[in-house]
Amino acid sequence: MSAVKVFYFSDVLCVWAYAAQARLEQIDNDFGAQVEIDTHYCSVFGDALGKIAKGWKDKGGFAGFNAHLREVGERFDHIKLHPRLWLDVKPRTSASAHLFLRSVHLIEQEDEEGGASQNTFTNSLHNQASLKMRKAFFEDARDISDWRVHREICTEMGIDYVRIEAKIRSSEAIAQLERDYQLSAQYGAVGSPTFVMNEGRQKLFGNVGYRLIEANIQELLRAPTNDAASWC
Repeated sequence: MSAVKVFYFSDVLCVWAYAAQARLEQIDNDFGAQVEIDTHYCSVFGDALGKIAKGWKDKGGFAGFNAHLREVGERFDHIKLHPRLWLDVKPRTSASAHLFLRSVHLIEQEDEEGGASQNTFTNSLHNQASLKMRKAFFEDARDISDWRVHREICTEMGIDYVRIEAKIRSSEAIAQLERDYQLSAQYGAVGSPTFVMNEGRQKLFGNVGYRLIEANIQELLRAPTNDAASWC
């Protein structure tokens, strides 16, 4: 039986996606090779400052958004949020972080093709870099739109930044990121995070509980053929 494919779309500056990354790792832990997790990025905070300034204009601005995030953080035991989010450091965009992470994914694919051992989704370099990037912002309030922070993350993870730069200079990384954005539009992933399964027939958006995600996967494992209607 072929693996169930789960497309996952997120924006690294989205707090709900930060919380949901643990659910991806739980899927990997519970289902292993039965599920293929395919992560992509969508542009929710492409113009982060404009989005917050406009969306929170009548709700306290950046201070109001900060209070909202701290309230969200209290709902989850597995994430930590810096008390000064969006007050002292204000990333201009998530796009540069997405470009960096696409570069990481590309060099990981190169290493795998070269014969290096393949990790599980959870232990993959790309997933670890994504988690590191999100923690850098949400826990440490670092400006992850700044390339200097990306270089620091490379140093912390033992990644050769020269290889990252090469993927950006060659346009390979931007081509992959553009594909992400096109796929997000194709599957209607207008928000972060979005889980898409069954070739787009099943879509879960936002703060979705793990048991609901699990039920959708279990149903697809039970009736994997496309011509069998899903009851979940």
